[in-house]
Amino acid sequence: MEAEFPRGGSGLPCSSQGTLQEAPEAVGGGNSQRGLFPGTEVSIRRPQSLERGLYLCKTLVCLSLQWDLVCERRGLNRVASTFFFLGVLVGAVVFGYLSDRWSEVADPAQPLCRFGRRRLLLVAYVSALVLGLTSAASVSYVMFAITRTLTGSALAGFTIIVLPLELEWLDVEHRVVAGTLSSTFWTAGTMLLALAGYLIRDWRWLLMAVTLPCVPGILSIWWVPESARWLLTQGRVEEAQRYLLHCARLNGRPVGEDSLSQEALNRVSTGEQVVPRPSYLDLFRTPQIRHISLCCMVVWFAVNFSYYGLSLDSSGLRLNVYQTQLLFGAVELPSKLMVCLLVRRVGRRLTQAGTLLGAALTFGIRSLVSSEASSWSTALVVMGKGFSEAAFTTVYLFTSELYPTVLRPTGMGLTALVGRLGGSLAPLAVLLDGVWLSLPKLVYGGIALLAACTALLLPETRQAQLPETIQDVERKRLAPIHSGICVIFKALSRTLFLNEF
Repeated sequence: MEAEFPRGGSGLPCSSQGTLQEAPEAVGGGNSQRGLFPGTEVSIRRPQSLERGLYLCKTLVCLSLQWDLVCERRGLNRVASTFFFLGVLVGAVVFGYLSDRWSEVADPAQPLCRFGRRRLLLVAYVSALVLGLTSAASVSYVMFAITRTLTGSALAGFTIIVLPLELEWLDVEHRVVAGTLSSTFWTAGTMLLALAGYLIRDWRWLLMAVTLPCVPGILSIWWVPESARWLLTQGRVEEAQRYLLHCARLNGRPVGEDSLSQEALNRVSTGEQVVPRPSYLDLFRTPQIRHISLCCMVVWFAVNFSYYGLSLDSSGLRLNVYQTQLLFGAVELPSKLMVCLLVRRVGRRLTQAGTLLGAALTFGIRSLVSSEASSWSTALVVMGKGFSEAAFTTVYLFTSELYPTVLRPTGMGLTALVGRLGGSLAPLAVLLDGVWLSLPKLVYGGIALLAACTALLLPETRQAQLPETIQDVERKRLAPIHSGICVIFKALSRTLFLNEF
């Protein structure tokens, strides 16, 4: 028997009853398959679009068919992705704001009244685990959309909190290596996701598989210290002293009687408590912080816009979704190595501008290359992916070093918010191909070029101490930063584990 499914606009088979649970068995393999009707040989004529990964395997239980998200309801597929990114957007703002705050209450010993980096990181991990497993157990599309939105909010807490917390415990020399190494685990996860998606074809089990790694993350919080820098800026001297002493013991380094005395730390803390309750308005009140915030917003928008634009415009690769995911993950490794070398040699600012310029050039050249030249198109896509990933890695490190300790996650939250807006608008630029086929590539490249020029307006942070307060940033253009906390940490560098602060 020969059959051809009617198609919706997305290329999916239409099913008004949503009963084709095993339809991928009929359309995922060769032209002749069993499984749609018992005892019947079915020959399926597939459109070329299915070869791009709509049905990549014989055992995939399709979420779209399970909840009848085809034909006139096919738009709900994209809406679910939009909800997830909206959750990431909101989570970036919320986690960035709360991780910089300390609630001043009558009884500060109450644990629920404390925020900061470490506690919010634990909240993000637990929330992602619970909501991810709940998504896998969803019984309706509405439940799935809500849980994925909340999961996106929880996942945003990782990227906003982890890197600032890490950098605030490191010296100038090791910030680059540690930041790049952390992002390498992201790349490893990207490559493992391709393998997991290929081996686990049921979407519920796949969601569970990618959510369960949160468990070791939750357990690791026991060994993660709160930022001593941030604690001192918030007047929590005893906690900062306890973490510093514990750090010294772990590294087997003796500490002098006066180097970590509570009196010395109290003097430093008193001079640094200038923004006890930071807000997003503090990012625009003073000229230098305002300049940094506006420039970083442009850069983050372009980095996300070009990154996701390249991912959406990868048709020249002629690979399925698993192979594309694996290839893009493999390209990220040399990109991160390049970033690690460049930011130490030429600085953060030139690296950021150079990687964005490289991404812009690849978009521009691709608009001139014929679609029939598949080898050239593939090479340009891979190069563009490398530059885009390098820009992404650099912008996280660069932004974390630009903002002071009292506003670091808050600033990261704002820039990540604008970045997610860029990522959300990237799919809309693809629609411009109806006006001119090369117009989307020119738009992606033009935005990246604008951001490359904007990055040159930011101050260089290579070999610079992390600023602690807003005043540190405002004085930076006139004189080197001489923050009390930086002096304390520099004095402790040889007795703890650091080399230079």
